[in-house]
Amino acid sequence: MKRSLYILLILIAFILVDAKPAAAQNRYIVRTTGGLASVVNLCLSAGCQVQGSLDGSIGQTYLVTYSGNLISALLNGTLSLLESLLGIQSVEPDNLLPIPLRPMSVIPPGLNDTTPVNYYGTVVTHAYATQPAAQIIRLTDAQQGFNVSGTGIVAVIDTGVDTTHPVLYPVLLPGYDFTRNQPGASEWLDVPLLQNGNQNGNSQGQPVIVQQSSAAILDQSSAAILDGGPYSAFGHGTMTTGLVHLVAPKAKILPLKAFTSNGSGYLSNIVAALYYAVQQHANVVNMSFDVSAPSPALNQAISYANKNNVILVAAAGNESTSAPVYPAAVNGKVMGIASTTNWDTRSSFSNYGSTDVWIAAPGEYVISTFPGGTYGSASGTSFSSPLVAGTAALLLNAKSSLNQTKAASALSHAVQLTPDLHYGRLDAYQAISSWVNSSSSTSGSCLLLCW
Repeated sequence: MKRSLYILLILIAFILVDAKPAAAQNRYIVRTTGGLASVVNLCLSAGCQVQGSLDGSIGQTYLVTYSGNLISALLNGTLSLLESLLGIQSVEPDNLLPIPLRPMSVIPPGLNDTTPVNYYGTVVTHAYATQPAAQIIRLTDAQQGFNVSGTGIVAVIDTGVDTTHPVLYPVLLPGYDFTRNQPGASEWLDVPLLQNGNQNGNSQGQPVIVQQSSAAILDQSSAAILDGGPYSAFGHGTMTTGLVHLVAPKAKILPLKAFTSNGSGYLSNIVAALYYAVQQHANVVNMSFDVSAPSPALNQAISYANKNNVILVAAAGNESTSAPVYPAAVNGKVMGIASTTNWDTRSSFSNYGSTDVWIAAPGEYVISTFPGGTYGSASGTSFSSPLVAGTAALLLNAKSSLNQTKAASALSHAVQLTPDLHYGRLDAYQAISSWVNSSSSTSGSCLLLCW
């Protein structure tokens, strides 16, 4: 049997390598039921190279490289044969994906309110702790009314974080940098001139527009460096992390760097980060990004997270469309979060409709932590999503038997606005009240998430 398989693989190899290889090494994600051996045999036949596993010890998802178009080669009449022999389930391009960014033209007045206040044992600015977004979702009512401040681990898949930020470092767990394949998740590594985070609270800084997509309190030299290089998404991860912390100040946060400061990241980084989050015992994962096409590998990682009772929250996208974006549109397994204004209307840029949106949350001119021990402001569904992820950590604090279905059911008790925002705008108090008063079994109100 082994000899027959070996001969057959040699024959397949002659078919697959008929095309001339290109100079560039293209990246692909391969899913298999046959483990590493099946992918190695695939690459022996096709001439690709196995770069490593994306799902840890599970051994079903791998990154490979190939000089040419591997998918075209496999579709040359041999894919079904390879599937039956090697257990190959799918091969997809490892596309480079963007972090969604919204232009910012004005500096919100709140950035000038730097009065220090105590927030659950940490000194923060008054503007951060009491900003409109927190008031709109009834954050203080929820925290004080149910005596919750968050628990468990919230993983943030993003551009990394300022690991030394005085507001965040007490709750940060050691993260991982998938862009460099090394421990740690510091955003500073992407900015060589500021690699040590050479600011100290920016006592001399002023609010300025940074890369046309955010505002931050920065000194002049730092602002000049950030505006002069490929740093369009610098600070994005620190800001999403800061919003999780605002809502759930006692929850631990696991930063996972899948994107660089230029705003791009490989799909394989995201897939690997999601598996890593589950295997590091995360309870909630925030994903402030979206892509227009579904991915078999990402879908499999999402299913794996769901089976392990991990709650998944994702940005619904900034394209002002009802067309599906992913992972928000993976219905029943991910909660997509739209953006609302401070006047409880849908943000003009926000995606809408039940395909992408479970609920909405404030996402305009939110104030959060920014690299350098400072604060920044930005808009987008990227910043609505972590408010909901933080609320999931409050739900977990209120009652521990939480999973995707139960969290979505509780969060669906929102403030109804317009039908295009599905269940409405996040009300943290109402969500926790629903969860605390629910029976331990899944109720009939689980809606689309019953399966």
